[in-house]
Amino acid sequence: MPAAGATAEQDPVLREKLKAALDEPLDFEDRFAAEVWLIDMAGRLAPKVPDPGERLEILTTVHREASRVGLPPEMILAVIDVESGFQRYAVSRANAQGLMQVMRFWLAELDMPGYALLDVRENVRMGCTILRHYYDLEKGNWTRALARYNGSLGSRTYPDQVFERLRTRWFRQ
Repeated sequence: MPAAGATAEQDPVLREKLKAALDEPLDFEDRFAAEVWLIDMAGRLAPKVPDPGERLEILTTVHREASRVGLPPEMILAVIDVESGFQRYAVSRANAQGLMQVMRFWLAELDMPGYALLDVRENVRMGCTILRHYYDLEKGNWTRALARYNGSLGSRTYPDQVFERLRTRWFRQ
């Protein structure tokens, strides 16, 4: 399943956004809200990620990165759920890697030979930046933004899968 987008030659603006994102510090702005969210989501993620340390790393990173780019953290969890099933070492047939299935060409394009797309923090940071770029490009249309992220623009299959996971597992109730 191809994911996380267009080639850098097609989208130099996205390349610049990724460079800037990788230079930003990782930090929660509202610690209390983050802790409430983490406790709620930890129970939901436990069946998929039994190790509490790994679960906390994923959730903390998702909350930080989604908040950094102004996307709902629950949407990022739904994307990860569909893309990799929370398998941090997932590699697709198209060589997309990690939780958010980011394409490897970004490492060469950003001159980042030491970065690992299987690293939770780096993968989620890049994936959130890419998804936010597509969300903006599509003027807030989640269906089209998700389809672009997945490389399936014009099809509703992938966006519908993400919406279903969001509704049934990650939406705050």
